[in-house]
Amino acid sequence: MRLLHAATALAATSALALALTACGNGSGNDTASDQSSAPTSSSSATATGGASAENAGDTKDTGSSTGGGGSSATGGSTGGGTGTGTGASRCHTAGLGFSFGSGDGTVSSSDDQQHLAVVLKNKTSAACTVQGFPGVDLKSSGGSWSLTRSGATPKKVTLAAGSSATFTISFLPWNEGSGTEFKATSVVVTPPNETTSATLTWPGGSVLLQDGATHPGTYTGPVGD
Repeated sequence: MRLLHAATALAATSALALALTACGNGSGNDTASDQSSAPTSSSSATATGGASAENAGDTKDTGSSTGGGGSSATGGSTGGGTGTGTGASRCHTAGLGFSFGSGDGTVSSSDDQQHLAVVLKNKTSAACTVQGFPGVDLKSSGGSWSLTRSGATPKKVTLAAGSSATFTISFLPWNEGSGTEFKATSVVVTPPNETTSATLTWPGGSVLLQDGATHPGTYTGPVGD
């Protein structure tokens, strides 16, 4: 009888222990489930300065667009300014006026050599450029003499409308017994890089003919000398 009661008590105790264990396991699983489903915070949801990520992107795009527009406008203005000062074409014979430096063909002297300035005037309404040696031919009743060039280096000259540039004819006058006389009557001038000429009356006297000399005393300088 005592054995039966003891067995019954043991069975009851085991059943109670199993029930308590089962209840404890169920409570732990519920807690874990609640923690895993809780929302987490995101560092990308807010941009620097407190603006949302979407608004931060809009602000950046706006600033970039403004900077690009300003840069483009400045570049266009600069380019336009650069091209404004160019475009002068070469001076042509038809657009030039020809005369002597003093207006009356006065000749200056240095030692035995004499010098005559020839003026080229831009008669057009636009600027033009000239660079180099003109062609110069002395004419007489018996022939023509093409003058050699000096050793000067030509420079580019820009003639505004109405402005002038000069070149110099240097020559040795003829004297009795000095050699062959060249009785010049006119001078034919062809501007650099042109084929059309202009003719002026020669204001000097007879010239010592040296058309075969290696270094003659009669020659022409470049425009702008």
